[in-house]
Amino acid sequence: MPRHYTALLHEYLGYFPCVGLIGPRQCGKTTLLGELGANWTRFDLERQSDFEAISRDPDLFFRLHPDKVVIDEAQAYPALFQALRVSIDADRSRPGRFVITGSSSPQLTRGISESLAGRIGLIEMGPFSLSEALEQTSSPFFEGLVEEWGPERFVNQLRPRSAIEALHEYWLWGGFPQPWVEGGGRFRQVWMEQYVQTYLHRDIGALFPGLNRNRFRGFIQSLAGLSGTILNYSEVGRALGVSQPTARDYFEIADGSFLWRTVPAFTQTALRRVVKRPRGYLRDSGLLHHLLRISDLDLLLGHPQMGRSWEGMIVEQILRGLGAAGIPCEYSHYRTANGAEVDLVLEGRFGTIPIEIKHGQTVRSRELRAIHDFMDQHDCRLGVVVNNDEHPRLYSPRVMGMPAACL
Repeated sequence: MPRHYTALLHEYLGYFPCVGLIGPRQCGKTTLLGELGANWTRFDLERQSDFEAISRDPDLFFRLHPDKVVIDEAQAYPALFQALRVSIDADRSRPGRFVITGSSSPQLTRGISESLAGRIGLIEMGPFSLSEALEQTSSPFFEGLVEEWGPERFVNQLRPRSAIEALHEYWLWGGFPQPWVEGGGRFRQVWMEQYVQTYLHRDIGALFPGLNRNRFRGFIQSLAGLSGTILNYSEVGRALGVSQPTARDYFEIADGSFLWRTVPAFTQTALRRVVKRPRGYLRDSGLLHHLLRISDLDLLLGHPQMGRSWEGMIVEQILRGLGAAGIPCEYSHYRTANGAEVDLVLEGRFGTIPIEIKHGQTVRSRELRAIHDFMDQHDCRLGVVVNNDEHPRLYSPRVMGMPAACL
């Protein structure tokens, strides 16, 4: 199944000596690298023979393998990064020599920032987006952001790209590739259970051997209830029986391994009564629903966390689409002390774009007050309301409604 990251991977290989492909386990990184061709040699640091071949003498390894080398799970050997830097600097002007992958860890991010800064192009990859799961091209919405389309052009150019039933099936099951390829509700449930167990017992245990696994297991389960909420680390710590710094560390671990997405508060405002705490989401809606024991759409639509689940899924669709297109941006949420909020604020070369997310089809005018106020305060050219309408429409000269099926 084609991925939208393929073009970006080849583009970065034309710019940088090394490309880093990072993301959660089982999101399709290794499969994507099959696009590189047979002239690339692949080493997997979780395979003992490959680990020994590299770790025995990494400088010699790179002298023997100076070009077209893929190294999977680079975080397993932190000393790799220094040797890789030496090899790159020996022929700095030649791009497209190395690709490293990783499921993230402190060692991975530290190695990249300290040894490979300026030498590597990073691509953060996620599970299937909606359009990838349905084997479609990227949505024109992202092209329109870069080209700074106005609201009327968005309304005229965008069309729903999937049936409402397919959209909701994706929302229920999430985007991890193997459950989509294999299919079947029972397989998906078993796969999710095994994924959680592997994440807890192998990945986290190996990266943080001193971690209290029982408490961290409870933390993982609690993330399902916290997804979509404003975070209070002290309250989470008390609920888990750990200190506030330990609770914060748990979130950093979950965020750094791509299980969780922390969305910081928007603070570029003159208003004083703005909530400055972050909000967070479990990145994959299927994993969220597995932890909540939601196994069919009727249960999901009647669940108290339905709205927050939908919101998190749409946030991920937008951020994955921007990432796959190589469109850099900052993202945040906005909330005032009196409860006015904007679910997602994007800031990039396209300006500042506030996005409201609704599951319903009809949006009432009073529900748009917060996004209009935000746009007036920050001089935004465009506001977006994502919902389940049948077609795009204008709510005002600067605010357009977009069906989620357009993504």
